[in-house]
Amino acid sequence: MKTRVLMFGWEFPPHNSGGLGVACQGLTRALAARGIEITFVMPKKIQVGAPWARFVFAETGIQGRAVNSPLRPYIGSGNYSRAVHDIGIYGSDLFSEVQRYALLGGQIAQEEENQFDIIYAHDWLSFGAGIEAKRLSGKPLIVHVHATDFDRCGGPMGVNQDVYAIEKEGMEVADRVIAVSQYTKDLIVRFYGIPESKIKVVHNGIDDSTEPGVANDTLRLKHLKAAGYSIVLFLGRITMQKGPDYFLRAAKSVLSRDPKVVFFLSGSGDMERQIMDMAAKLGISDRVLFTGFLRGNERTEVYRAADLFVMPSVSEPFGITALEAMKNGTPVLLSKQSGAAEKVRHALKVDFWDVDEMTNKILGVVHHKGLKQTLSENGQQEVQAITWEDAAGKVENVLQETLFAGVQ
Repeated sequence: MKTRVLMFGWEFPPHNSGGLGVACQGLTRALAARGIEITFVMPKKIQVGAPWARFVFAETGIQGRAVNSPLRPYIGSGNYSRAVHDIGIYGSDLFSEVQRYALLGGQIAQEEENQFDIIYAHDWLSFGAGIEAKRLSGKPLIVHVHATDFDRCGGPMGVNQDVYAIEKEGMEVADRVIAVSQYTKDLIVRFYGIPESKIKVVHNGIDDSTEPGVANDTLRLKHLKAAGYSIVLFLGRITMQKGPDYFLRAAKSVLSRDPKVVFFLSGSGDMERQIMDMAAKLGISDRVLFTGFLRGNERTEVYRAADLFVMPSVSEPFGITALEAMKNGTPVLLSKQSGAAEKVRHALKVDFWDVDEMTNKILGVVHHKGLKQTLSENGQQEVQAITWEDAAGKVENVLQETLFAGVQ
């Protein structure tokens, strides 16, 4: 008999603002390929048309149910208020909207009660829906922790207590917790008091469905490379969690020793203006290019043009962008405070705060073609084995263990 999952999520490519949607896409596709039937519930009404049915719904057997909402996974309370101001049918603040979605999640669980065996919720915004679905259906719940508020705030000092409470309740009520890394599992045990035995680590993966598109190889980057410039890339949300300020400090240090390096920051976030100002104050704005959020072919283009991808995150549960870079043959330098650093071997690693060592490693790659080529070739080969298929196999085991425990 096929396992049937009622899954609550918040975004799905191409309607995504970060790695959460990429993870949902890769994991659900791989689970469906293993014969698992998934009803995927989304909080934001999107155009569920031919691409979705072709790639996820029809071809992989996944059904979809959309709930209308303006929420995005990384939205802040201020941005939320502006997003819903003129709509009139949503809560006046983010947490009212989370509660509204929780209530709808319970209603959907009642309507779909005979269509699923187990409930699965991705990250804190959907935990309430998962909890309510479990309460009304009596069926087991798995919560998948892609990030915690300790990660988003860059440490314990800035944690939002309301978010923390939702995260903690979700993990306590859940029958099983999936963490995207040992780094995240340790954080959950330490700060949320969840027993180690309840948590299973399932690292993220990458495959043809979740890697970026085909590079355009545009003239602007070809001219830059032909002029003898090296490109060092930061790609991610420009927020405290991702360490863009440490990236700029390293850029300043690198440029003092080699002015033929250009630093790309690809992404958007609440620190974008602050980081632009910082580049100007450091006197390096002529060597720092802000590209905005990139998708598809442009994303692939910048990966493949880069001599080095740097992920200097202060606290990173995993970091799918590291796998994307490796898939494209780009050498990577990872923060040791990341889940990806525990999964990959053919990458340079550094503490996010160690700007001097980050500088040395950046210069090592841009000055030594042999090191760059070794990291590129070995990383590209290694990432072939870090797949969503492998992750789905581990998730399926958790599903079966949870269902089996429920019938004992």
